[in-house]
Amino acid sequence: MNIPGKIKSITTALKERKQVRKELRGPADLYYAIADAIEMLDRDAWQELAAPSGFFMSAPYLHALEKVLPLNLSPRYALIYSGVGEARRPLACVYMQVAEVSLSQLRPEKERGAKLDELAKSTTQRILTCGNLLTYGQHGIAIAPDADPKLAWHGVAEVLYRIRQSEKLAGKTHFIMIKDLHSHHRAQAAHLEHLSYRYVETEPNMVLALNPAWKTYDDYLASLASKYRANVRNAIFKKMDDGACSVEPLADLGAVRAELHALYKAVQSNAGVRMFELVPDYFATLQQAAGDGFRCTVVRREGAILGFLISVADGDTAVAYHIGFDRAAAEDLPIYLRLLHAGIADAIAMGCKEISYGRTALEPKAALGAKPQPFGILVRHRQPVLNKMMKRVLLGIEHEEAPERNPFKKEKEKAAA
Repeated sequence: MNIPGKIKSITTALKERKQVRKELRGPADLYYAIADAIEMLDRDAWQELAAPSGFFMSAPYLHALEKVLPLNLSPRYALIYSGVGEARRPLACVYMQVAEVSLSQLRPEKERGAKLDELAKSTTQRILTCGNLLTYGQHGIAIAPDADPKLAWHGVAEVLYRIRQSEKLAGKTHFIMIKDLHSHHRAQAAHLEHLSYRYVETEPNMVLALNPAWKTYDDYLASLASKYRANVRNAIFKKMDDGACSVEPLADLGAVRAELHALYKAVQSNAGVRMFELVPDYFATLQQAAGDGFRCTVVRREGAILGFLISVADGDTAVAYHIGFDRAAAEDLPIYLRLLHAGIADAIAMGCKEISYGRTALEPKAALGAKPQPFGILVRHRQPVLNKMMKRVLLGIEHEEAPERNPFKKEKEKAAA
């Protein structure tokens, strides 16, 4: 065994790590424009960077969102530039939210012990989130296609540091979170772990790929294996028909804003992690911002709305992410499952190639044919001890593995059909 060689190798690795950390903790050779409202920044520069990232990074959406953000959230924006003088060009844009939450909002009550329960209810944390807490996906950072990812992410880290420092006037920002990193984003941002960021895997995003041959929902239904198709018809559609329920599009959300908000709260209040509560005007504002890329499907019985699902087209992806339903009615009716299937019809109608159903309820989404897309967050607390504690808290959040399901016809069944 070459002990001296191993010692030298370890020493070299530690020196390299120290050098990387030193470089990251120093200022990047970049320039920043940071604002509290998107209209205060160069709109053309933002749009140039954000266009490939889709609807949720677009300036019109973010401007509309400012008016209806939850009361405990406030937005922050940044444009990162490289070069000087005439050579200066936009390198990245960053969307952030500052949230004031208690620890009790991060853990279900049934999973807290007595000591943690007392601490959770009395402790409020200011969390600086790089990303959008109202959506699923990496909707916080857009980087120019020819940019150096490491340099850009260094700039992102510096933006977050600068905002945290400036927030001291309003109160200490305890906790930083970069949310919903897919695999390639995680690889690009991995060196931020030298700045004490910790990676935490969350529940996966369930994504249903839409076959180009599916022109209507009936095409999707026909593609299912016989037992799955029969289950959909008998356990979902028939029960809804027997319950005298109809499923239909909703055009005017403003007229029923109170009903939709009450149904949303019925579901939201039962969630283990509640970072915010949407305001009643939010859904109608989202509809106006998304335009033709917006669908709201509702379940009605005798005129009353029992449930709704909102889907927004984000490029080729339909994000089916806002849902609400009458929990009492859902004890006898498969409202939730029916709405998941309505999301397929809406996505096909919008010409999307896949549906992002988000986290939670992994089993019914897998039964649709959705597959897990790994997600994770980078987290950092300003105090090293609390940094480790917060990671343990987040790791303690229920995290199920997505079940393996293949509801579609096998080749032999396809040939027989």
